[in-house]
Amino acid sequence: GGMLLSYGLHREAGEVFAQLLDAGAKPAVQDRARFFLAKIRYQRGLLPEALDALGKIGSHLPPALEEERALLHANVLLAGQDYAGAAQQLRSLTGAKTSSPGASFYARYNLGVALVRNGDVAGGRVWLDELGKATSPQLPATPEYRALRDQANLALGFALLRDEQAEAASGYLQRVRLEGPQSSKALLGYGWALAAAKKHREALVPWQELLRRDARDAAVLEARLAVPLSYVELGALGQALTRYQEAIALYGQESALLDESIAAIRAGRLIEGLLAANPSATPGAEMSWFDAIQQLPAMPHAGHLADVLAQHEFQEAFKNLRDLHFLAGNLQAWQDKIEAFGDMVAHRRQAYAQRLPLVLAQANAAGLGALQQQRDALATELERVEREVDIEALATPAQRALLERVQRVNASLKALADEPGLDAARHRARLATGLLTWQLAQDHAARLWAAQKDLRAIDRALSEARDREAALARAQQQEPARFDAFAARTQAEAARIAALIPQVARLTQQQQQAAQEIAIAQLVKQKERLALYSTEAHFAVAQLHDRAASQKDGHKEGDRAK
Repeated sequence: GGMLLSYGLHREAGEVFAQLLDAGAKPAVQDRARFFLAKIRYQRGLLPEALDALGKIGSHLPPALEEERALLHANVLLAGQDYAGAAQQLRSLTGAKTSSPGASFYARYNLGVALVRNGDVAGGRVWLDELGKATSPQLPATPEYRALRDQANLALGFALLRDEQAEAASGYLQRVRLEGPQSSKALLGYGWALAAAKKHREALVPWQELLRRDARDAAVLEARLAVPLSYVELGALGQALTRYQEAIALYGQESALLDESIAAIRAGRLIEGLLAANPSATPGAEMSWFDAIQQLPAMPHAGHLADVLAQHEFQEAFKNLRDLHFLAGNLQAWQDKIEAFGDMVAHRRQAYAQRLPLVLAQANAAGLGALQQQRDALATELERVEREVDIEALATPAQRALLERVQRVNASLKALADEPGLDAARHRARLATGLLTWQLAQDHAARLWAAQKDLRAIDRALSEARDREAALARAQQQEPARFDAFAARTQAEAARIAALIPQVARLTQQQQQAAQEIAIAQLVKQKERLALYSTEAHFAVAQLHDRAASQKDGHKEGDRAK
């Protein structure tokens, strides 16, 4: 389930997790499965499904994941515009002790935003104001938390601007750092707050600062209209006209640059550059659905990519495309392996055909039937020795030699029975015979047990040999069938891979086209915004010309009256 989820296959992962639940998995395992399922569904934009998974999570998540679960739940509710529910969800994190300070700070920010969007500006103002003026050690001195503080001040400032509380808004907007990622928006908003308070000369200060920044920034583009508007309010119509004309020229240039970026995206330079700059899309590399774009591609006007790459929709589309590229490479690698497997089957079939005659010859040479007869003969002999207590049958070669010698001596002494003076020799022969017989009798039991043990070992060896003979017989029948089965399976997989490769290629092309269209749509929105700004600037210029003409006509009428 986790592997499927890491590929973004939330439906398939959900089926696996459902099987876990049906199988009675531990509550901790169930809760973790539901958490990650909810997370991937949220990233996919499947808000009802994400809420369903979150609603089934119990109380067995570790503290860090429990905090993340609460934030995730709030984010899902915010995305679904359930601001009251999100606020209720976030209140539990704002006062509780969390394992990481970040959870509490983000909870406060989201709570403030949720309250403001729910219409409770005063309530949201309390939380955003507290976070917006937080200093070290209350707020860690890191770029992330400084940016969060700026975002809180910016959100509160614009909320008050919409509420027509310009003076209060300007105070919050001034808290935003001049070098932070929100500085351009803050300068624009601060200028509008001053303009709303009829302080047009002061409003020119932040707007003039904006004009020195990147012309592609949305705040800078809007400031191009705001500056001449203040000049009009101040009565500097000539400067206002010049500024409007500069804005119209800049909007035209920027629109042309956007056309170049759109053309580059249509040509595939954006997607190909992202794939080349982010190697997790290559086969064999570690990859996950939670991976993010780490490096930007080389584009004619990279500044246009900021709004494109910030889109959740584009990020998800690119992840799908990255996975398709990974699968295409994986299929190609398996196609090469399948060819190797086919060669392996052929080589093994050939080796089997070459070795089989040799093995059969060795098996026939061993002669298991003759060996079995020899074993049976030995078993019969041992039974007789045990039954008759034949101690001489198990004598060693040395003892046999002594027995034969003693027998010859006794036979010689018996032949010389009438010879006098041989009593001492007969006595020694009897002693030697008795001693030898006693030794054989003493060793008989042990030697008989050892012989029977050896016979059992022979039985085991013969049994193993018979098993091998049977296995060899089965192999002669089964191995060719196994080779055929492997060959058939290899061919089937090769055909399946061959069918999948063009399918993945087609889907890759479609997904790349979809991702490019998402990016182009964002740039088209920028062009439409530029067109709107340009229209407003042209309209303002026309108004200035009309105003100048009216003033001129007024002067002529005055001259005639005189």
